[in-house]
Amino acid sequence: MTTATHPAPRKVTRPRADALRNRERIVTAAREMFTEHGPDVPLDEIARRAGVGNATLYRNFSDRDALVREVVCSVMDRTAEAAEGALAETGDAFAALEHFVHACADERISALCPMVSSTFDRHHPDLEASRERVESLVKEVMGRAVTAGQLRSDVGVGDLMIAVAQLSRPPAGTGCPQGDRFVHRHLQLLLDGLRAPARSVLPGTAVTVGELRQCGTAA
Repeated sequence: MTTATHPAPRKVTRPRADALRNRERIVTAAREMFTEHGPDVPLDEIARRAGVGNATLYRNFSDRDALVREVVCSVMDRTAEAAEGALAETGDAFAALEHFVHACADERISALCPMVSSTFDRHHPDLEASRERVESLVKEVMGRAVTAGQLRSDVGVGDLMIAVAQLSRPPAGTGCPQGDRFVHRHLQLLLDGLRAPARSVLPGTAVTVGELRQCGTAA
């Protein structure tokens, strides 16, 4: 009588801690340099700032588009985390929205638009997932403030995000860091204009994130 043998369980290969750290360093360096100089900054300069060799960069990201996509997803994921933080706040719903907007500006989301080139795959599954997560969370943050009677009801997620992008930072590579000192001041002026009751009727209809993408002004 033979006893059935079972194959030994396969070991799941996990990235080493140092490999994960290298990838994080590359993404952080790329985010900084894309913001400072635009999406065409040489990849070897990004590797140098990250403190890794070119081979390590290409082992993680096969080409520029792959790295740009990871940076865009990283910024959107951090924006989503800021929205989750706002939703976790108790008390004043508009104050939570304000905290989100200021945190969102610090992520330099205005640098996303020039990073999306004509050859960039805007429908990559990773991008779609990050985008949907951000849109859903921001809609919830705004919805709470509308329900509380604190946010005017005629603005959409797209209205808010394009205003934050336009006011938060100069476009990547413009060499105008002096504008940083005005960012939160101007954002607060915007937020005061979003409070209910509205003082005027807005022309047109609320803008969605989908409409922004059709116009090429969102990632």
